[in-house]
Amino acid sequence: MWFGVLVALAFGFLAGIVFSVYKSGPPPAPVSQQAVQQQGQPPAVDPQITQAILALEKEVIAHPDNTQAWIELGNYYFDSDNPGKAIEAYNKSLALKPDNADVLTDLGVMYRRNGSFTEAIAAFDRAIALDQNHATARFNRGVVQFYDLKDRDGAIKTWEELVKLHPDAKAPNGQLVSEIITSIKAQQ
Repeated sequence: MWFGVLVALAFGFLAGIVFSVYKSGPPPAPVSQQAVQQQGQPPAVDPQITQAILALEKEVIAHPDNTQAWIELGNYYFDSDNPGKAIEAYNKSLALKPDNADVLTDLGVMYRRNGSFTEAIAAFDRAIALDQNHATARFNRGVVQFYDLKDRDGAIKTWEELVKLHPDAKAPNGQLVSEIITSIKAQQ
């Protein structure tokens, strides 16, 4: 008897699945994140980030001279992959306080992400002029030179200057910048 009940339950379960698949039609084709972005829809953003952005947008409207709010707004746009708005926010903060090498470095990264490579180099150069030891600005300058501007020799020079200041400088993946230089030179 128990066997008959189990067979009936299993049959009913499978029949239910088959029926629901039949009624719902074929599953939708998977959509890549790139395809969604190409359709003009922004990528999904964490609701907490959205709330923070809204609060900061209200803050800068109410207090447009709040440098820190502009920086934080730029950082949230940076984190949510909105380079155009990040660039705008960072430039507003720099108009109020132009001597922030960290903001200039983030601005350079956003210019790169936006495809504005000359502006990225200019932002990194301004950051380096303010802080000769700014490792991140120097590293990112070399990245734009090497990958985007195809200036191999310029990138090597930038990275060699970085290694002179910071012999233990590393790329985000943990590789020593000195090893990157050696690897590039070996590919001649």
